[in-house]
Amino acid sequence: MSREFFKENHSVFNTLFEAASEGVIVVDSTQIIVTANQAALHMFGYERGELVGQHLNILIPPAYKPNHSKHFKEFLSHSEKRQMGHGRELFGIKKDGNQFPVEAGLNPFRIDGKDFVMSLIVDITVRKENQQRIRELNAELEDKIKVRTKELRETVENLEQEISKRKEAEKRIKLALKQEKELNELKTKFLSLVSHEFKTPLSGILTSATLAEKYVTGEQQEKREKHLRTIKNKVHYLNNILNDFLSLERLESGNVNYKYSSFSLNKVINDVIYNANVTLKYGQEIEYPRDLDEVTLYQDEKILDLVLSNLIGNAIKYSPENSTIHFRIEDNDNMVIFEVSDEGMGIPEKDQKHIFERYFRAENALLNQGTGIGLNIVKVHVENMGGKIHFKSEENKGSTFTVQLPNYER
Repeated sequence: MSREFFKENHSVFNTLFEAASEGVIVVDSTQIIVTANQAALHMFGYERGELVGQHLNILIPPAYKPNHSKHFKEFLSHSEKRQMGHGRELFGIKKDGNQFPVEAGLNPFRIDGKDFVMSLIVDITVRKENQQRIRELNAELEDKIKVRTKELRETVENLEQEISKRKEAEKRIKLALKQEKELNELKTKFLSLVSHEFKTPLSGILTSATLAEKYVTGEQQEKREKHLRTIKNKVHYLNNILNDFLSLERLESGNVNYKYSSFSLNKVINDVIYNANVTLKYGQEIEYPRDLDEVTLYQDEKILDLVLSNLIGNAIKYSPENSTIHFRIEDNDNMVIFEVSDEGMGIPEKDQKHIFERYFRAENALLNQGTGIGLNIVKVHVENMGGKIHFKSEENKGSTFTVQLPNYER
């Protein structure tokens, strides 16, 4: 009876399940599979239709089958949403017999008096491999620490007549080891951050693209355009992240060659505003000067574009809908001042001293997308071009960032 019910409502479930990037499997109260989306079929190596009507045990490795039925019945009796396997490692088995680690979230529901359970399944093979690699790297690091500590001890024993030099050497080596360990932890955190920052917009792009395909009639054009705007927004966000990473790599490697030239300030401002408009939230607008045709600036045009795009992008990201971003420009005798103000969440006072540090994110911005490197890159570029940057901010009232750049042509 369960299979017939889902056949009758196939189009509804297909739209919901096929748009999900995670594997989705629905079973009835007897653990018979009634539907599975394409992600789940691909994950377990089955073709469409092969899993429907099968017992869930077909996806469970033999070693885990004896306890699974008991856990399933206990879950149904409590009827609550939760993540499966707290404190235990979970595994699935593919059609070809290969076993792989998974995470599974269970969601019970009832339709027409019948109990069902929807499982959201994620293949965590890559995560497990990365975790193992991290453990190996940490073990190697510990070995290096032991070796260097031993070398330090031997050096100290051989420098008994030079107490002051010995203490200084010990202090420097300990500091170097601490910095090396902190760097390893920072790289691990950075890899995790990058993975998250790319996965979230890519998932949104996939979902919007899937939904946009379904709106083909004229009266559905508005919905289609909404999803297309979402795709453009997230592609623009990914492009900004890549630009930040490229800038960071060049700054660290010392490969930044600033190319100074004379250019129209009006052209740069129009380009920055045009690109920023793609990412505006509902009701947001940018007020900016439009009378800069006569202003010429002698600086690095591309780096200035990057600096201003970063500041305006932050103002958009951390401001609510129906708010205004104010972009002001003051042209003095030999200095051009850029000021970007928003009506957003602001920066907590205790975090303000760290705001230009690499990878740092304010406490109230942790739930927003971001890598924590943009403002660091901006500050380095501005100072390298002979300028200054500072800001004023009050939590829940907004922030104002000010950049002063010399105009070398005057």
